[in-house]
Amino acid sequence: MNTVKIADLKSRLSEHLRKVRAGRSLTILDRDHPIARIVPIEKTGAFLTVRPPLASATKLRLVPLPPPLRLRKDSLVFLTEERQDKR
Repeated sequence: MNTVKIADLKSRLSEHLRKVRAGRSLTILDRDHPIARIVPIEKTGAFLTVRPPLASATKLRLVPLPPPLRLRKDSLVFLTEERQDKR
C-alpha cells in the first residue's frame, strides 16, 4: 500500500488514480497522519444502470412543486445559525 500527502495527491491526481485502477491502494496523509484510503472498486457486476423514463411517466416540468414554507424567521438567520454551530 502506498502513501501520498494531500498536496502530492492534488498535483498528480490522474497519476495516482491510474495506480488505483491498476489495483493498488493509496493512503492519504495529512501531515504524516493517515486520514483516508483510496481503494480499487470491487468488480461485482452490480453496476448502476441508467434507464430512460417510461413513456407513461409525467414530464418533470409538469410535476407541481410544493407550496413554499411559511417561516417566521428569515432563511438567512437559519443559515447563519447553522454555520456558527460548525465552528
